[in-house]
Amino acid sequence: MSDAINEMKRGFRDYQPKHFLWEVSEDGRVATIRLNRSERKNPLTFESYAELRDLFRDLVYASDIRAIVLTGAGGNFSSGGDVFEIIEPLTDMAMPELLAFTRMTGDLVKAMKKCPQPIIAAVDGICAGAGAILAMASDMRLATPEAKTAFLFTRVGLAGADMGACGILPRIIGQGRAAELLFTGRTMNADEGQAWGFYNALHAADQVEVEAAKLAHSLAAGPWFAHTMTKTMLNQEWAMGIDEMIESEAQAQAICMVTKDFRRAFEAFAEKRKPIFEGN
Repeated sequence: MSDAINEMKRGFRDYQPKHFLWEVSEDGRVATIRLNRSERKNPLTFESYAELRDLFRDLVYASDIRAIVLTGAGGNFSSGGDVFEIIEPLTDMAMPELLAFTRMTGDLVKAMKKCPQPIIAAVDGICAGAGAILAMASDMRLATPEAKTAFLFTRVGLAGADMGACGILPRIIGQGRAAELLFTGRTMNADEGQAWGFYNALHAADQVEVEAAKLAHSLAAGPWFAHTMTKTMLNQEWAMGIDEMIESEAQAQAICMVTKDFRRAFEAFAEKRKPIFEGN
């Protein structure tokens, strides 16, 4: 089975999306996804939702990419679902089509959570609706002081329960704060976002992507297999009791202890040098 999976591994350096930009670092380890409809503040469409979902699903087979930076072009992250390309068509759809759409958007969040690479959102300007969900679904978030984050669903007559927001957002910022944002649809400014734990750090507009890339490269240079295990456990343990958590982490850590990276780290420590991890 492992040989078959290894045969499915492939490089993603030359991946060519149709509905956003894909940029890969010189060493091939860090990829940047850039939403690039800057004239409209980078809204999402049916097509970009589906292409992002498929990409994150496929990244489990990446032989090169070890970390992802998710950002937007032109001083904004994303304004969410396009009003005329998504919201207007939805008003004319029947229930089976609507459910297919909402399941598809939820599948994007599931794919982001299940892809092995850590995802770092670099947020500037508008981060609203489904754009706020993309930031929420990332593993870490950096922002500029100008970032304006809003879960706008109630503003268009919908529930705040969208793409996992009622489950994921309270785990990041707490139940009361999440309830406030999801009921009111109000904007969370950057200072609130950092104080509440939504944003890991704030950086100037000309530095936020630089810092996100720096963080991504530091993760990519680390024990990549172990990072994958950390991400898996962070997501799986939501539904576990304390006994299951402890046992699952015991198994996860034992698995990591048989990797060559674990031995490389010990040998580097013994020789008083920095370890070089290879992800195996």
